[in-house]
Amino acid sequence: MKHGKRYLAAKALIDTAKAYEVEEAMGLVVETAKAKFDETIEVSLRLGVDPRHADQQVRGTVVLPHGTGKTVRVLVIAKGDKAREAEAAGADYVGAEEMIAKIQQENWFDYDVIVATPDMMGLIGRLGRILGPKGLMPNPKSGTVTMDVTRAISDIKAGKVEYRVDRTAIAHVPIGKASFGAEKLGENFKVLMDAVVKAKPAAAKGTYLRSVVLSSTMGPGLKLNTARFGG
Repeated sequence: MKHGKRYLAAKALIDTAKAYEVEEAMGLVVETAKAKFDETIEVSLRLGVDPRHADQQVRGTVVLPHGTGKTVRVLVIAKGDKAREAEAAGADYVGAEEMIAKIQQENWFDYDVIVATPDMMGLIGRLGRILGPKGLMPNPKSGTVTMDVTRAISDIKAGKVEYRVDRTAIAHVPIGKASFGAEKLGENFKVLMDAVVKAKPAAAKGTYLRSVVLSSTMGPGLKLNTARFGG
């Protein structure tokens, strides 16, 4: 794979054999984010779990103190008072059967997160094949199936992110934008890592945090020292 001059210049600043401490890594990832747009900073976690087993799933949400820097569009599927509550709370789209039909018939995806009240899940279940592959299916574990739609919308807009291991036991989680600077990114990172470490399944054996890599959208990855996290 060929890389451009900007990427190669950024990579020259990084010691690929080194496991960086968080403070140094945050400074470097900001320094190497040289694209003409505000790059997203992402953490990639490889965990010592076997996702094939239900008791070794790692999934949860956390509200980052400085948000993600991304404007998140929220669709709420609810009726009556809950629909009106969602509108008042700042949902971008609100509806019930008509929204489900729009997704089915038009492949409509002009939103980033779907929040639904429990009574609507029977109908939303029909959209599993459409929403599932895109990671948009509402789920109680991620707080997107709830009667407290106001809090769900508030948390999402404030910067709630989901961490969830894939079939290879890796989770990719955004922690902000390069423009946040090293200090704010570091604070977001700490909140995420505290949540992931706390979510360690009792059934997980051996080293839990196998690797933690920090990277920007267009930049090279930086390996972090995992010892300080107790993994």
